[in-house]
Amino acid sequence: MVKKSILGIALITSILTIGCQNKNTAENENLSPNNPDAINVNEPNHYYNPNNNSGTNYGYVRYTKNTNEQNSNMNQVGTFNREEAADNISKLSTAIPNIKQAATLVTDKDVLVAYKTDAKNRNNAADQVKRTAMSVVPRYYHVYVSDNPKHMDQIENISELNTQTNDARKRIDAVIQQMLKSPQGRKMNGGEDANGREKNELNEPMTDKDMVE
Repeated sequence: MVKKSILGIALITSILTIGCQNKNTAENENLSPNNPDAINVNEPNHYYNPNNNSGTNYGYVRYTKNTNEQNSNMNQVGTFNREEAADNISKLSTAIPNIKQAATLVTDKDVLVAYKTDAKNRNNAADQVKRTAMSVVPRYYHVYVSDNPKHMDQIENISELNTQTNDARKRIDAVIQQMLKSPQGRKMNGGEDANGREKNELNEPMTDKDMVE
């Protein structure tokens, strides 16, 4: 009788152990081997893989708050490749009808796009190029455009600067002021001007005239 009881307990314990192992296995199957903090990734073996060029799959990743906060690589979150962004903006801009050529500079907070166009409606062309650039960069960026071909050379001249260059901001702002003489398209919304600047931004004071569509 005692032996049967012991065998029964052992059997129950074994079943519970197997059940827990199966549960852990099922949970681990949803974790990305490349990033254990990302769960329910559609393609676990290709988590944020820039070489995975499949155009048929959707992208989906879900993070859990606690895991994300404890991630030792949190400094990588929000990392933004400016060179890649500039490349994408120029490519997308030249896909717009009547935009023949585009040069793009992406700084730490601004995007400068100079382009060549034969569009009759300059403001409409500017609006399309600007909104294309806006769709690529983080929303806090300001975008300035120009259909003056001379500005393409100016953008190229300052492209070798970086955030550590002493007069970088001064030189960039000088080019921006020149670009603002060209059409900038419609204002983004009721609270932002055509370049995405808010009226209450302290670093770039604006007047009511700036908010005019």
